[in-house]
Amino acid sequence: MAKGMILAAGQGSRVRPLTKDLPKPMVPILGKPVMEYLIEHLARYGITEIMVNVAFHHRKIEEYFGDGHRWGVNIGYSFEGVYDHGDVVPQPKGSAGGLKAIQDFSGFFDETTLVICGDAIIDLDLGAALHEHRSKGAIASVVALEVPKNEVGNYGIVVADKQGKVEFFQEKPSPAEARSNLASTGIYLFEPEVLDLVPSGVVFDIGSQLFPLLAEKGLPFYAQSRFFNWIDIGRVTDYWSVLQRVLRGEVAEMSMPGKEIEPGVWVGPNTSISWESSKIVGPVYIGSSVRIEHGCSVIGPAWIGHGCHLRKGAKVIRSVLFEYTRIGEGMEFLEMIVSPRYCVDRAGETSYVGDDRCKLRWGDARG
Repeated sequence: MAKGMILAAGQGSRVRPLTKDLPKPMVPILGKPVMEYLIEHLARYGITEIMVNVAFHHRKIEEYFGDGHRWGVNIGYSFEGVYDHGDVVPQPKGSAGGLKAIQDFSGFFDETTLVICGDAIIDLDLGAALHEHRSKGAIASVVALEVPKNEVGNYGIVVADKQGKVEFFQEKPSPAEARSNLASTGIYLFEPEVLDLVPSGVVFDIGSQLFPLLAEKGLPFYAQSRFFNWIDIGRVTDYWSVLQRVLRGEVAEMSMPGKEIEPGVWVGPNTSISWESSKIVGPVYIGSSVRIEHGCSVIGPAWIGHGCHLRKGAKVIRSVLFEYTRIGEGMEFLEMIVSPRYCVDRAGETSYVGDDRCKLRWGDARG
């Protein structure tokens, strides 16, 4: 059908502190890395030969996914970096440069290739996208969605004619400069000859360099505009919003783990919960080995990761607790992402353990 390429070499600086110790594709949604949903989706459409470029925290991706046999796919990795005095130093080559390095090394991209960013969840009909790409005789296609005019600065913007042929590509323009509000979703279809236009051995980007080059040369480069769910985790604030949507059941093919013991409340094994004296309002997931003492409130959408401990009277409201987070007696978290070392509010403001604000939040039970 096609080959797959997942772009996973970025540093994820805009979603720190979530990516302080994790590569961006490993950030969890419902307890699973974002990239796992992508691999499952590719496999669903018969795309089983997949390359992944990696750099920062690369071992965490490689050790989790291995050769891909658990998902019925074959995964290979291309590390972007150098060995320096015994240390492996990441040096990303850019989104297009990463593909070119793989092509120069092995010629892997010998048929239509679906290229996708490793930090978003999608439910795009890949069969329909491939059919449109091939029926138009495209050398390259970009899947695009309309975004509000005031948000164009976060995306690559596509300007296309009535047939969808791309005339111009703007990388993160200001609203005043934007010539459309059709945003690239980071989903591309490439024929092998596209990579002939990418220089070898240099950092080269798809959005800011390759796409303008394709448009300038007048090559058969098309935009596809079709409706689908595109759950992008570009910033920390996006992550909180995504989790809320997922917990409300708004995203297809993302089922809650655990056992639904009452409507909207899912629970993992080996939990200790004071049901009679606590208030738990779904949608809520409570992971394995969680302890919730008497008088606590958990108001959904909320996710309590495994091994967490809420001491008596604690309140967790529309928030996410990462694994092994301990909340002190009487503490309240409203619309927060919380880990044992930091918490982030929905506006992206971060507090770390040791800060005065953290002492007020975690109490004496942070862990």
